[in-house]
Amino acid sequence: MPALPSLPSDADLRRQVQFSPADGRIWLAGQRMVLLHAASLGILRRELMLTLGPATARRLLLRVGYASGERDAALARQLRPNADTFAMFSVGPQLHMLEGAVQVIPELLELDLKGGHFHGIFGWDHSWEAETHRRDFGPQREPVCWILLGYASGYTSAFMGRQVLYKELMCAGCGHDHCRIEGRPVEDWPDGVQLASDYAPNTLLLPEGLHRPPAWPAWPAPVLAEESAEPPIAAVEPLIGRSAGFVAAKQLLRKAACTQVTVLLTGETGVGKERFARTLHALSPRATKPFVAVNCAALPGELVESELFGTEKGAYTGADAARAGRFERADGGTLFLDELGELPLHAQAKLLRVLQDGQVERLGAVQPRQVDVRLVAATHVDLAEAVRAGRFRQDLYYRIHVYPIRIPPLRERVDDIEPFAQHLLQSFTRRHDKHVSGFTDRALHALRRYAWPGNVREMENLIERSVILAQAGHPVDVEQLFPEAAHAPAAPPAHILQPSGRLGEARPPARAAALADQLLADKLDLRALETHLIEGAVQRSHGNLAAAARLLGLTRPQLSYRLNKRREA
Repeated sequence: MPALPSLPSDADLRRQVQFSPADGRIWLAGQRMVLLHAASLGILRRELMLTLGPATARRLLLRVGYASGERDAALARQLRPNADTFAMFSVGPQLHMLEGAVQVIPELLELDLKGGHFHGIFGWDHSWEAETHRRDFGPQREPVCWILLGYASGYTSAFMGRQVLYKELMCAGCGHDHCRIEGRPVEDWPDGVQLASDYAPNTLLLPEGLHRPPAWPAWPAPVLAEESAEPPIAAVEPLIGRSAGFVAAKQLLRKAACTQVTVLLTGETGVGKERFARTLHALSPRATKPFVAVNCAALPGELVESELFGTEKGAYTGADAARAGRFERADGGTLFLDELGELPLHAQAKLLRVLQDGQVERLGAVQPRQVDVRLVAATHVDLAEAVRAGRFRQDLYYRIHVYPIRIPPLRERVDDIEPFAQHLLQSFTRRHDKHVSGFTDRALHALRRYAWPGNVREMENLIERSVILAQAGHPVDVEQLFPEAAHAPAAPPAHILQPSGRLGEARPPARAAALADQLLADKLDLRALETHLIEGAVQRSHGNLAAAARLLGLTRPQLSYRLNKRREA
């Protein structure tokens, strides 16, 4: 059996571990970690053993470890894309050691990614599970490194793209000098079906007295009490949000839906006023009739009346045929007037008449036409202030301001940011036919901390761009959300692991600080400096963008984004 090479340096992995004491977070390549006492995990383990019994506790802990291994496997190709297979696979064992779980000694590794072959044997020293279990329950007859075993199975299965499961051949919890595991594809184990059943959902055997709830999904989705009794909304984008202000706005919308009241939607630009209007229409008795949307700010002043109220043939030069206006097109349904505050005063007077008697008069017409239209208006300006300034008719204001609904800006809806971002991610991955495995914890943290001046519309654009920039099969990280670092939320001071194992402050070295002082003194243009650095890195890497990105401390999508931006300039 040929000797395996030594494990590669873990410097690239240590750089992925960041301690942020200012905000109480620890990060591993964008995923949030928690540093716990092994003794406290031992207490949890003991309680599970005593409450659920050894067999159920074992299966539960195996699955916990499996999920952890799956997440770490996503880092292997991301952190070592150009490494050989052994170095790439070693990310898992090295992370397992870096996370303080166990010391891993590779003994045998046969790995063929294309052919799907795998056979691995690894020695384990200093297993925290073996130490904790033996201390609490004494020497055991069966191996007890369940979380560690699940981790190895989850990591290797995700890395290989097929289910690979391990057995613990020796265990320090049973009195052996060290632990030893062997992994093979599930089909290669004679008892593979039994091994696989340990990781299958819905197979936890509860002891007598503990009853499984009626539905027991592997990962139950939260159900909002406010939403549970609501009828489904079809054919429109869902109103996603559970924050108090947003839920209050949705409740007002549903109460108005079955009535004919004129609704005024207020809120900042980009909060989703048209989505609210379409939902109101879909919930109303008019749902089968037309929904017509008009952006008043986009209509030229001289065309506002003809667009809204229609034109008779010969009404003005060029009017060669009669044309129905938006009110007539929306007859029986809903007319949505967006940016109502931008409507000219002369058009406001005619709008008031339509609201009062339900009649529109085309330009050049002699007789008015009766219409049955539900009006929904929206504005981001303060109409009361516009009335005081003489830009908006007071009588129209009182007629419109019957049932106002304020849609809160995204910065006031922190609880809504994550579910809405997840919804957008799923939508854009389907649209662009690209698999992206969610967001990193660090990306979600950045989304929550961002101020969102453009509200929902800005988030839609940002998430779509991140899907395009992200690497297929990998999660979206901060660099894809905010490729221009100036727009990203400021990160708190962080500490990283030094080669000695101690924490060191992650700050620019003295040489970098001196260089920054020199560049500032020379008044060198920042854009020119960035251009020189990017071009120099690409030339030094002979056009290899992945290598150039590593030289610059960027990801390849970030570098591609900057290059494309310069070509378009």
